[in-house]
Amino acid sequence: MKESSEPVSLDRIDRKILQRLQRDGRLTNAELAKAASISAATCHRRTQRLFDNGFIRSVRAEIAPQMVSRGTLVMVGVVLDRSTPESFAAFEAAIEKLSFVLDCHLVAGDFDFFLKIRARDIADFNRLHGEQLIALPGVRQTRTFFVMKEVVDNRPLDF
Repeated sequence: MKESSEPVSLDRIDRKILQRLQRDGRLTNAELAKAASISAATCHRRTQRLFDNGFIRSVRAEIAPQMVSRGTLVMVGVVLDRSTPESFAAFEAAIEKLSFVLDCHLVAGDFDFFLKIRARDIADFNRLHGEQLIALPGVRQTRTFFVMKEVVDNRPLDF
């Protein structure tokens, strides 16, 4: 990502490109150009600029969790034993190594971190929790929430 003292602004065409790519990252440059009502060359330059300036972090496939035996969604609140920069850094470094953790967020409130985890089933999560989560550095307490129904998941950003 390019470093700049001034933020890069988005115009109507940039927004249209970003919105279309959020809905379908497999669009060809020609299809994207047509949707944005610009030439293919202009579309390519603009899309590359959006990547270069960090507006687009990546393009990847969204996998159906049930199809790859990861249908159980679990949210876990984590409380650390100390609220220090060092304890947060140690926890964050360890959590980055766990591939079953999809998201990890430092939060304000009753928890220090909130995790989003996909597992095969409850028994699989129980194993992951007992063998890996509670052994993470500084973990004092975890609170587990099994998701009963995914109402909205990974919705495209509205801007």
